[in-house]
Amino acid sequence: MAKKEKEMKITDEQLEKVRAQQSVKARIINDVGVLEAQKHDLLNALTNVMQKTAETAEELEKEYGKININLEDGSYEVVEVEEEETEEKAEEAVEEDK
Repeated sequence: MAKKEKEMKITDEQLEKVRAQQSVKARIINDVGVLEAQKHDLLNALTNVMQKTAETAEELEKEYGKININLEDGSYEVVEVEEEETEEKAEEAVEEDK
């Protein structure tokens, strides 16, 4: 009769420790997935707000010209367009006509 080989097994305490660690790991991985989905949603929301902000800025510029707005009281200052910028735009327009 052949000798019965000893079953290779870790202790119950070790098994419980490994199971607990794997369970924590699985929860963390799940939480990371949830956070990534939330991050995606928040980045989309940010993009939408930035687009709306740009549209509002464009509307205000059409009505008031280039301005800096004080967000506390709604007052604004007109932004002076430097002569150099105006000259560059004129040169660009001339080049486009060519």
